[in-house]
Amino acid sequence: MLRRTLVVVAAASVVVGIGQVPAGAGGSGAPARGARPWTAGEAQAFWTPERMASATVMGRDSALRGVAGPGDGQDFDGIPVVGRLFVMKEGGAYFCTASVVASPHHDLVLGAAHCLLGADTRQVAFVPHYTAKTPRPYGMFPVLKVHVDPRYQQQGPDLGATLDVAFARVGPNSQGGVVEELVGGNRLITGDGYEHDEVRLIGYPASADRPRVCVNRTTRFTSNDPASPGSFLRIDCTGYPGGTSGGPFLKNFDRFTNTGDVVGVIGGWKTGGPGPDTSYSAYFGTDVRNLYRSAVDAAR
Repeated sequence: MLRRTLVVVAAASVVVGIGQVPAGAGGSGAPARGARPWTAGEAQAFWTPERMASATVMGRDSALRGVAGPGDGQDFDGIPVVGRLFVMKEGGAYFCTASVVASPHHDLVLGAAHCLLGADTRQVAFVPHYTAKTPRPYGMFPVLKVHVDPRYQQQGPDLGATLDVAFARVGPNSQGGVVEELVGGNRLITGDGYEHDEVRLIGYPASADRPRVCVNRTTRFTSNDPASPGSFLRIDCTGYPGGTSGGPFLKNFDRFTNTGDVVGVIGGWKTGGPGPDTSYSAYFGTDVRNLYRSAVDAAR
């Protein structure tokens, strides 16, 4: 389900033009003539509160296990900079987690590549600070373009696990609001190593009305599986099943601004891990920095 997509290849990233490439079509993935990205009004008309509530999870193991030990996750009311990313794939409604990342144009969202590749066109939207009680507190932001590393598309989620990161450019909400100007943005940090003493992990679990938060240290995990090689950030936090993919790893969290330094997202090895109590992230190094710059340059 997560291994097929159509893309437009750019110099430094695969660019998926949401609303431009017919899902399931063959060929090179070139934009359809006369097509346009969808608007916030169209996104809200499609992603009704009922459809958002019915969306199922994408990626990871969806079974919720017992909560025990260090790094206990707790449900909480969320923060504005993190939200749900709603995606249609092969006619099914799904969601992952995503967060706003600071950028010159104030319009970038960060998530996991395995959540976004293969998404049906004109049907992907970001909703910051989503809860079942208040499903659109800041409105809905239509995803216009998705940037992933072309090697991830070529290698797939196992061999390409170290590249499981995506940036999405979103349009304004129905009132013309720009996402980062409304909710803030986390600072992208690359090249900062694997071990961090205090990282805040946030994600939207399956069948939960609210997001989940946990604080713990991260360590380096190096896979010995030749089918999914590489080194990844690892964090032990309980209760992060399907739906949490793309959730940010935040260090230096500021309780006043409710933002921090993002050093990872749930994904990478086994698309985030084979179980809900330990999560992984692709390492944020040169590849992620280059992908970010490609996304920023494309918005000029």
